[in-house]
Amino acid sequence: MNEPKKLYRIEQGAKLFGVCGGIAEYFNIDANLVRLIWVVLSLLTVVVTGVVLYLIAALLLPKKSDVYPGY
Repeated sequence: MNEPKKLYRIEQGAKLFGVCGGIAEYFNIDANLVRLIWVVLSLLTVVVTGVVLYLIAALLLPKKSDVYPGY
């Protein structure tokens, strides 16, 4: 059976902590698009909010190798 998708941080190709890359893999879209959306949303709201949310996600999301040990 199909396992449910899991959200994680990537390790290969990560720019900072791999949060945007993990979100891109979860939704099967380009990681640069996720990064661009994150920056635009951060600039439209309070920049500190975007940075804080990114850091929280970096602390809470597991690495891909922890979720899928074979990778």
